[in-house]
Amino acid sequence: MNTGNFILYGASGHGSVILDTLETGGHDVEYFIDDNPNLTIFENVAVISRIGFDNLVKDKARSLIISIGNNKIRKAISTTLSDYDFGQAIHGKAVVSRKVSVGQGTVIMAGAIINANVTIGRHAIVNTGASIDHDCVIADYVHISPGATLCGNVVIEEGVHVGAGATIIPGVRIGAWATIGAGAVVRKDVPNGAMAVGNPVVIKNAGNIK
Repeated sequence: MNTGNFILYGASGHGSVILDTLETGGHDVEYFIDDNPNLTIFENVAVISRIGFDNLVKDKARSLIISIGNNKIRKAISTTLSDYDFGQAIHGKAVVSRKVSVGQGTVIMAGAIINANVTIGRHAIVNTGASIDHDCVIADYVHISPGATLCGNVVIEEGVHVGAGATIIPGVRIGAWATIGAGAVVRKDVPNGAMAVGNPVVIKNAGNIK
């Protein structure tokens, strides 16, 4: 996790959890960025607009995290902020192997377990109590929801949303921007853009990337 002050982009429930993660680790959040004109304070932290943020002089050590749960929105915002430094938020009560690689902008919530030789990309979310076992590869802009379980050697491509409580068995590949429904048990590969729901899993809308 980076040192210095943090800035969170997105004042919402997801932002509240990231704020708590950072403060629990002894870090300060300087302000939120949000374009709701009626929002000036959120969780006792000042809120400024994106225009106000762009006008600030970058004279302090700041690390930015996009605190928005929607994967597509998170990607779109990140592409407009390439000149800024992104930090990480890893809760002190997450269990993360020292052999894990975590990309910038990624958040790992309380109770998550990430075992050896896992690679996690940029701007990903590993939510509360999720479990990722050995040798998994998690691409950029992925969201692993609370209580989801990824067994060993699973590959999750860009933008995938894994729903709460879903289970993915060893060696399965989930294609880019696919959605795994809450509680699904996935025993086979899922194509790009598809939705996979149920147990046994049913795959719908394969190739539907928008």
